[in-house]
Amino acid sequence: MLEVCCEASLLENVTFNPRRLVLLLCLLTAIIKCAKAGLLATLRLVDFNSQRDSEEEDLGFLEVPVSEAKQLPELGPMPEGLNPQQVIRRHILGSIVQSERSYVDSLRRILQDYRNPLMEMEPKVLSARKCQVVFFRVKEILQCHSMFQIALSSRVVEWDSMEKIGDLFVASFSKSMVLDVYSEYVNNFTSAMSLIKKACLTKPAFLEFLKKKQMSSLDRVTLYGLMVKPIQRFPQFILLLQDMLKNTPKGHADRLSLQLALTELETLAEKLNEQKRLADQVAEIQQLTKSVSDRSHLHKLLNSGQRHLLFCETLTETVYGDRGQLIKSKERKVFLLNDVLVCANINFKGQLEISSLVPLGPKYIVKWNAALPHVQVLEVGQESSVKEKDGIAIPNVGSRKPASPNKVYLGPPRLFQDLQDLQKDLAVVQQITLLISTLHGTYQNLNMTVAQDWCLALQRMMRVKEEEIHSANKCRLRLLLPGKPDKSGRPVSVMVVFITPNPLSKISWVNHLHLAKIALREENQPGWVCPEEDKKSKASFWCPILVCHIPAFSSRAFDLQLGAAVHSPVQSSLLGFSAISTSLPQGYLWVGGGQEGAGGQVEIFSLNRSVPRTVRSFPVASQVLCLEYIPERAEEEQAEESPTAADQPFPAQPALCLGLQDGSILAYSSLDTGAQCLLTSWTPGAHPVLCLKHNADYLFAGLQNGTMGALPTPHEPLADPPLCLKTNRFGILSFLVQSISQRITYMGWQ
Repeated sequence: MLEVCCEASLLENVTFNPRRLVLLLCLLTAIIKCAKAGLLATLRLVDFNSQRDSEEEDLGFLEVPVSEAKQLPELGPMPEGLNPQQVIRRHILGSIVQSERSYVDSLRRILQDYRNPLMEMEPKVLSARKCQVVFFRVKEILQCHSMFQIALSSRVVEWDSMEKIGDLFVASFSKSMVLDVYSEYVNNFTSAMSLIKKACLTKPAFLEFLKKKQMSSLDRVTLYGLMVKPIQRFPQFILLLQDMLKNTPKGHADRLSLQLALTELETLAEKLNEQKRLADQVAEIQQLTKSVSDRSHLHKLLNSGQRHLLFCETLTETVYGDRGQLIKSKERKVFLLNDVLVCANINFKGQLEISSLVPLGPKYIVKWNAALPHVQVLEVGQESSVKEKDGIAIPNVGSRKPASPNKVYLGPPRLFQDLQDLQKDLAVVQQITLLISTLHGTYQNLNMTVAQDWCLALQRMMRVKEEEIHSANKCRLRLLLPGKPDKSGRPVSVMVVFITPNPLSKISWVNHLHLAKIALREENQPGWVCPEEDKKSKASFWCPILVCHIPAFSSRAFDLQLGAAVHSPVQSSLLGFSAISTSLPQGYLWVGGGQEGAGGQVEIFSLNRSVPRTVRSFPVASQVLCLEYIPERAEEEQAEESPTAADQPFPAQPALCLGLQDGSILAYSSLDTGAQCLLTSWTPGAHPVLCLKHNADYLFAGLQNGTMGALPTPHEPLADPPLCLKTNRFGILSFLVQSISQRITYMGWQ
């Protein structure tokens, strides 16, 4: 225990020789450090018990003794004359106080009702080491929130006079020790739950202990229900502070603090969610490893430490007959690792009394696994091209060849067969129509009008069937896997068909598979080591993936310098469902450059294919220094546009703006690759345009002479000269615009 005490008597009768003076200065320095930390009581350094490594460094957490009996005070009577927002803010503060009181009580219950009895129990049903693992960092989390409770109590008492709480959240949850404690708790949570499940299965006394504690509690919350609350705490805080910010008017003393507090909490929650995701992935691989034979090659791969989970999901595997009828379907858990794809059967069988106390999770039985480079995503209609290209046999793919060789229909075989039948019927009816046209007599219900109605009805049914096929294919994932060679030694591929939960799931699988295969290329093998940051969290298995590299300009323009590039997105109803998988965003990439003192060049690349390709190249009068994409204004923004923007509205289509060396700004339609210039504007003094940014109403230009220009959004030639702001600096390279107030908050100069 380290104690620091200070009394006035210590300073009495001190002879100021050099040695004593040094000692006194050291003492005063220690006192000042304690005061700055806000520690007004006796301080004791907490000796944290390490979870796995006895040599793990302490967090340096300073524990302040807090009376457990002390509770958060209630808000006093509501004063008269409060406006509606003040009333709502009082109610939100009451919700914060109530939720924090409940949260702290839950943490205390974990320690008092579970940890302490288990540590004191004789004979022990859970060893001291296992207790430390199960309840790791719970005490430290309680200490953090006990300190927060003390500060919150004072704010509750002073609420009607101050109405401030944002700075309290910033001061309490921006400290590194909060992230450290919660990070270690989150990283340990899966291990703690696994240990509890194992103890329930092997030690009946421990299971009985948990059941008795649950039944004796008033709310019947299980130990798992209590221990999951720290993981849910910061999302709850974020929702409450978002409501508080919505009801805090502009100019209020608490508004900026609330914005900072929300930023701190959202950043903290994002970090914890990422660590929880990584911990869950490790747990999934461990659970999968248990289901594999120790002698199998897959077991060695999973235990090598070189495999990590990229994506996993429960999919429905389907088997179709020769005519497209569904024979059987069953849920499978599919795991995408960095270099192997694994499909496992799911077994949810377990003891009901244990699953009611703690989630047991499924057990897996591996059905098959395939090396990722040999896995291919296949859409309906691609079978023939695959056979011709790779020379492989695909047995029983479950669908017939399309009647029209020039048209590929997507979807399950049954719908595909129905569409083929409608096509045949339409051909027959068209022949009947031709024969009816040759009749000489007039017959009821046998004339050209009726025959044409038949044709139109069949065509409508075909359109409906095509929509059904397209809709069904959005959730249908077909994979081509390597199988055992046939008797002649020819390679045979096996088709497996999965139904994804929703269309976005299929997009995720196609993109994850495509990116994972690209990551295995030689150029994407990292040549550096990413150390863990202070050993606080598991290092992420991710690094930027090089998809392709192409020249920025054509071979005739290799001497041009690259100035800027910007992505112009294009919405497509078929996004993610094309036969060609692509890891690139849909749309176009505009690249600009040139030579100083000479002309400029713009290249437009299409990103709608697996490899970008140039679709347009055109010269401009001067070197391109910057590019800015301006999206189309939403309808609700158009309805609420300001009077200033009404005179200069957004173009009907999204636009691309180019800033040139000669001081001009060119505006092009981002949807028209014909590159027709919509507008040319000149900056004051024709100084080079180094940077472009926009908000709802203005296009801002940073010039080389340190001037900031504000132009209405490009639509028609300007009637008035642009607004200018001289910054007295040389060359504005970058800046940030606040869209709400049209203020520029940060600038970067050359």
